Amino acid sequence: MHHDDRLAGLRQRLRGLAYGGDYNPEQWPADVWREDIRLMREAGVNLVTVGVFSWGLLEPRPGVFDFGWLDEVMDLLAEAEIGVDLATPTAAPPSWLAHEHPETLPVDGEGRQIAFGARVHYCASSPVFRYHAARITERLAERYAGHPALAMWHIGNEYVGFGCHCPASVAHFRRWLADRHGTVEALNDAWGTAFWGQRYDSFDHIGTPAPRSRLISGPNPGQLLDFQRFSHAASLECFAAERDIVRRHTPHVPVTTNFMGSFKHLDYWRWAAEEDVVSLDIYPRPWDPEGQLLSACNFDLMRSLRGGKPWLMLESATGNNLTGGRNSARPPGQLRARSLQAVARGSDSVMFFQWRASRAGAERFHSAMVPHGGTRTRTWREVTALGRDVRRLGDLTGGACDPAEVAVVWDWDSWWALEAPDLPSGDVDFKARILDHYRPLWHANIPVDFAHPHADLSAYRLVVVPNLFLVDDAGAANLTAYVRDGGHLLMSYFSGIVDEHDRVRPGGYPGAFRDLLGIMVEEFNPLQPDVTLSVNHAGHTGTATDWQDIILLDGAEPLATYADGEYAGQPAATRHRFGAGTATYLGTSPDRETMRRLVLDCAGLAGAAPVLATPDGVEAARRSGHLFLLNHTAREATIDLSPAALSHPVDLLADDTPAPVTGRLRLPPYGVAVLREGNAS
Repeated sequence: MHHDDRLAGLRQRLRGLAYGGDYNPEQWPADVWREDIRLMREAGVNLVTVGVFSWGLLEPRPGVFDFGWLDEVMDLLAEAEIGVDLATPTAAPPSWLAHEHPETLPVDGEGRQIAFGARVHYCASSPVFRYHAARITERLAERYAGHPALAMWHIGNEYVGFGCHCPASVAHFRRWLADRHGTVEALNDAWGTAFWGQRYDSFDHIGTPAPRSRLISGPNPGQLLDFQRFSHAASLECFAAERDIVRRHTPHVPVTTNFMGSFKHLDYWRWAAEEDVVSLDIYPRPWDPEGQLLSACNFDLMRSLRGGKPWLMLESATGNNLTGGRNSARPPGQLRARSLQAVARGSDSVMFFQWRASRAGAERFHSAMVPHGGTRTRTWREVTALGRDVRRLGDLTGGACDPAEVAVVWDWDSWWALEAPDLPSGDVDFKARILDHYRPLWHANIPVDFAHPHADLSAYRLVVVPNLFLVDDAGAANLTAYVRDGGHLLMSYFSGIVDEHDRVRPGGYPGAFRDLLGIMVEEFNPLQPDVTLSVNHAGHTGTATDWQDIILLDGAEPLATYADGEYAGQPAATRHRFGAGTATYLGTSPDRETMRRLVLDCAGLAGAAPVLATPDGVEAARRSGHLFLLNHTAREATIDLSPAALSHPVDLLADDTPAPVTGRLRLPPYGVAVLREGNAS
């Protein structure tokens, strides 16, 4: 059965957007469960995630299973017509497994074994762990395959791609390397082991990378990169094994696992291809002034992982989310704007961790839909009100966001290589650089997709390439062809430098993109932390920090120049006509205003249009003929709707009978409007 057919069944069952969260009834006596069900119905909950950390209860002793409590919970939820996203509980192996088989516990690079007492305490390469994980998954799938509450499978929980160094991982790494490289001679070439005489005579001589503290000098970059790839692949194998078990028992039920957004250690392009629907856990800090920017970026990434198809927000926070330090409360009303922002950017759900706040455990002060204070709290009032909003937007289920005209290139292989040791600068932060390029587009309400370097880019007016340090020949050729065929490209420094094995491309920088950009970077000049340079761009004087490329023009023209320093008058940014298109290059890190001007200059040149001009802090997005307007500020905002050219729009979230909205729309602090356009059904 195709994944689209599985998801169609889920949508038909839920009859709208999913609303709910993680439900952990095992933390509470059975007499609380019926109260939970009553409150869920009051709040409009139609989907809950169950069983994530319940392995020790479902299998209290090896091979001894107790499903009685879960049977009762599943039956109660089915009776209430609440669907269950049923988890395989393998993210929390039971204590008996750790104590009877300590070899299943992971080992860090220093040789220290990770102890039982938290979660994810398993080695993904351990055959013993995999055997027991498959057994509990098999029993779970057998028992609940035909249960009326089962709506979706949730495999594991927040896979982390831990780089384990135990003997089982070393052996697995060697097998993986043999599969990847074929021969040890090919591995020696890929890793450049002629340097420092590191040549290997056999795969059996290769171990996992030692930490810097155990080496005289720096580690081998090729080995580090391949170990990151291997660690990612080992976790994906665990996911796929459990997925295949549940799919064999329930081929009609969709399968997912929860991603952690812009998470470094797993290549979500590869993971998304292995599941039916992408799911996200996201916890921006409520007091972070750019929390909504971070959320939007992650939402766009999740939507992009499966080519623009709807995704699921499986976890978020109603309030505090224990990110460290002082965890301030969420401002009144912000929950609505942050939650519906996900729907605006393609989510078919609004869900939280968790349903009822825990009394014990590490996250006992994490917020919940039902706080410790119960139904007398502001949080509960906002949760029930949000449930009504979600029901009003049910027709959006399965609907796509309007096509984006801008793509931002995102590649995990390059991220891993970019943040490895022994580079010209150890301070190039991939996520920060992504946000630097994304921020001006988000503030201008210009829709953005993310794209892999190999993706078909022909539909985009502008492609933005932040610091693509590593790129293989196919990716380089794809980006080059995009511009040659008439596309507009913006690329930032330290791009195209190494190939897929982390080997420096010969012939000078920027390696794969010299001809495309019409430049040669003579030297990298990472700036010291106390150095700030002035940059002139189109009559505006800004600043540059962190990095400076010494650029020689080879067909390109200067777009911005340094106004001071040892390289005053030399290019800080360039533009080059290439084929039928245009390539702009940014050789430094400018201040936010200068970056905004440069990015929007490229967007304007490419003809990428905003959804709607709005006051600062008000987000505009379109999905399935609906215009979302979200005020992320603590002040009232007024939006001029006339440029949107809407025909008698109505606000679907209006408390009274929706009436046409015309002229200027006033949004209260953290207010949201969802306008159905005249041509929408």
